[in-house]
Amino acid sequence: MNEGYLKIDQYDQECVAKLAEHYKAILSLLGEDPEREGLLKSPERIAKAMLFVTNGYDLDPESILRSALFHEDYKQMVVVKDIEVYSMCEHHMMPFVGKAHVAYIPNGTIVGLSKIPRIVDAYARRLQVQERLTREIKDCIQKTLDPLGVAVVIEAQHMCMSMRGVQKQNAITTTSDFTGAFMNDPKTREEFMHIIGVNLH
Repeated sequence: MNEGYLKIDQYDQECVAKLAEHYKAILSLLGEDPEREGLLKSPERIAKAMLFVTNGYDLDPESILRSALFHEDYKQMVVVKDIEVYSMCEHHMMPFVGKAHVAYIPNGTIVGLSKIPRIVDAYARRLQVQERLTREIKDCIQKTLDPLGVAVVIEAQHMCMSMRGVQKQNAITTTSDFTGAFMNDPKTREEFMHIIGVNLH
């Protein structure tokens, strides 16, 4: 009887091995002994972790949206809020974490609701800056759905600010981007901001 579990790795093993060699060298440069018990498997673990948190490069966000489009005569705001965001700052390769709020006003086409968090992940799982992440999500929805408007707000805490540099543990960065009705109609934008509970000053 096998009391363990079957672990299935879906990683490019050649890529994992090459990355692991680099991380082993990095551990040595940091003054550690990569041959000690606690670090023996760390280079491979780090390599797999990095491949996981950057697997957005292998995803096509527009295709994700197009996989679940439906014709519907609905022209009111659709909001998906509090979507968890985990990404890596491209400047220091440290995480930033927070939440995204996404809305669109359909123009004859709606999308399956699960696809919106999926495209957030597809863009977040790359080396990023929060500003570009916000714009990419907005542009993808606008291009693929051609809605009457798109709104994206992201609130995140950046470890490169919390753990190093200015060391401000409670600082939250908020970015926003809008198209169509959300940009041109203050009441529409205010309704969205009220729904997600965020104040932009």
